[in-house]
Amino acid sequence: MGARHDAELVVASLNMATATRGDDVRGVIFHSDRGSEYVSRRFRRSCHRLGVTQSMGRVGSCFDNAVSEAFNSVLKAEYVHRHTFTTRTEAQLRTATWITGFHNNRRLHSVCGYHSPIDYERNHQADPTAESAA
Repeated sequence: MGARHDAELVVASLNMATATRGDDVRGVIFHSDRGSEYVSRRFRRSCHRLGVTQSMGRVGSCFDNAVSEAFNSVLKAEYVHRHTFTTRTEAQLRTATWITGFHNNRRLHSVCGYHSPIDYERNHQADPTAESAA
């Protein structure tokens, strides 16, 4: 979350996600649209340095970002629109806390077999051949 949606913001977001995951993101796939911030040299270098593989949707296909758009919808409906923030910093901290403390760890997702994303990922790492975490 920032004043400008640019390469600096997405690099900072990638670094924040990396720190949240314990600094080990090698092999992670980062999917995005083809916005200039994601195709920038700065972001590509950051992904390469961290061992993150970039994936981009097709030009003009909104369906390639369905998961991201669904997350944004949930974030807004379940959290952002239900709270008032006095500063951008407060909004950043409280939203990040909601994502890492609730959405990723406790909120059950139908697409994850009604497990939290973190539990789904752990189950998948334990048995990568399993169809779902159910």
